[in-house]
Amino acid sequence: MVKKSSKKAVDTEEKKVADQTVNQEEAVETKEKDAPQEEETLQEEQPKAEEEATGDEKIKEINIKLSDINDKYLRLSAEYDNYRKRTLREKMDLTKSAGETILLSLLPVIDDFDRALAHLDEAKDIEAVKEGIKLIYNKFQDFLSQQGIKEIDAKEKEFDTDLHEAITKIPAPADELKGKVIDCVEKGYLLNEKVIRFSKVVIGE
Repeated sequence: MVKKSSKKAVDTEEKKVADQTVNQEEAVETKEKDAPQEEETLQEEQPKAEEEATGDEKIKEINIKLSDINDKYLRLSAEYDNYRKRTLREKMDLTKSAGETILLSLLPVIDDFDRALAHLDEAKDIEAVKEGIKLIYNKFQDFLSQQGIKEIDAKEKEFDTDLHEAITKIPAPADELKGKVIDCVEKGYLLNEKVIRFSKVVIGE
């Protein structure tokens, strides 16, 4: 009876040891199974944190670039405004100086007229007076030519609506003058090939 009891006790003890061993092995297996999941969770959380950090850096970088672009735009806008004002001022100054140049060139012609008028009452030679007036007229024509002004040739030319303005029509004195300019009542002029005043003419029909 003693032997059976001892054997039973031994068996019980071995069973306990075996159960503990099994439990330990199961715990190890469970831990090993849970370990990859924990590692995956850590791996998933780490990129998220990195993405959040990267996103903040990108936002800061975009804000810096936006601020830089806005600063460049404001500078460019100010520079353009200054350029526009300076250009307008220079244009006004150029217009004034251009008018001054023309008037200065015209003054010698006026001086000639003054001298002619001063001696007109004392003049006894009418031919000399006529010659003086012709000289002044030619000088004035030279002045106009220098400014790019040219007289429109109209008399006995074909009527051209781009150059002439018909004020009336009369019977043509000859067949070859039909549709042509018979007389020029008021001269027309071109400024650098642009009509600044049409010739007022009489047309033959």
